[in-house]
Amino acid sequence: MLAAVALVLFSGACDQGREETKRPVRVDPSGYVWQLPTGFPVPRVPSDNPMTPEKVELGRQLFHDPRLSGDGTVACASCHRPDLTYTDGRSRAVGIQGNIHPRSAMSLTNVAYNATLGWDDPTLTSLEDQALVPLYNRQPPEMGVTGRENEILKRFRDDRSYLELFHRAFAKDKNPVSMRNVVRALASFERTLISGNSPYDRWAYGGKVDALDPDERAGARLFFSRRLNCFRCHAGFNLSGPVVYEGSGEPEVRFHNTGLYNEDGRGAYPEPNTGVHRITGHREDMGKFRAPTLRNIALTAPYMHDGSIPTLDAVIDHYAAGGRARSFDSGAQNTERPSGTDPLITGFKITSEERRQLIMFLQALTDEDFVRRARERSLR
Repeated sequence: MLAAVALVLFSGACDQGREETKRPVRVDPSGYVWQLPTGFPVPRVPSDNPMTPEKVELGRQLFHDPRLSGDGTVACASCHRPDLTYTDGRSRAVGIQGNIHPRSAMSLTNVAYNATLGWDDPTLTSLEDQALVPLYNRQPPEMGVTGRENEILKRFRDDRSYLELFHRAFAKDKNPVSMRNVVRALASFERTLISGNSPYDRWAYGGKVDALDPDERAGARLFFSRRLNCFRCHAGFNLSGPVVYEGSGEPEVRFHNTGLYNEDGRGAYPEPNTGVHRITGHREDMGKFRAPTLRNIALTAPYMHDGSIPTLDAVIDHYAAGGRARSFDSGAQNTERPSGTDPLITGFKITSEERRQLIMFLQALTDEDFVRRARERSLR
């Protein structure tokens, strides 16, 4: 019964793709076969970068290769470690020469379905465009590609195995070893990082009623309750809010101010992490960040955009208090609600037993098969 309730509560953005999707699915003229979890729709792929096994394999190798960075010391996988479901376990990401990024590295789990990418940029909607950010970012440098493109490409042209991979992946290009093709290959590989075989998935979509134990099911009831409201932001089959997929419309993107900071008494967030405000400059966008997927969330600590909350238990404390800037005690507000806090962040009472059950449910979102495959792909 609860599985059915959970499906009803999920965002309607994914419903129309569920019943028609089979496993595996052939999706484009190249004959690429998607290995999709039960109930998952086919990811959307740009027409100018169709999926092919050759492109995915090239992208996989480039993703794990530090030679893609300017000084040859940092790979994409340095900040997106396969063993941590493509995060890095740090509060803030670290680039070349120890440069510390102001925000944490988001998990790439199911990144193919994200309506927007990164923490706070509503204009960043394609994996091809997103890959340019860590490659070329200079404030601070992440992978340090700017001005060293020819040097980096020469490393791959001089490697016979890479030269063959580029020619196979981009057989129609006269000069296949290019930064444009590096980006296209990386995006193709990232679209295959699909997770959907957690105990929760087997229970909710696979019909295995014993995939969750009684405590985990009680945690699910709490997660999908109106009292806690977790599902309102972490909605849909990806537990992340709006998604895109083949045949979907364009969803209304959502960003949330969770009341994490109140620097000036009016809800200000510390620079440079001011959320969507960093992009738009609009006061109403202060502190608004995208809700990340909760898939494999037990493996992706620390939490929030700046890694400022260390544990799932502390995350529950934050939301039970209605945000860091106010407390919740017997239903009474001890401080004024910070300006701009999302109306869904209302605070709630939770017993120690309920807290334990909720954490058990969040741990049941871990897909061990996905973690194992990620490790294997990094070692090939």
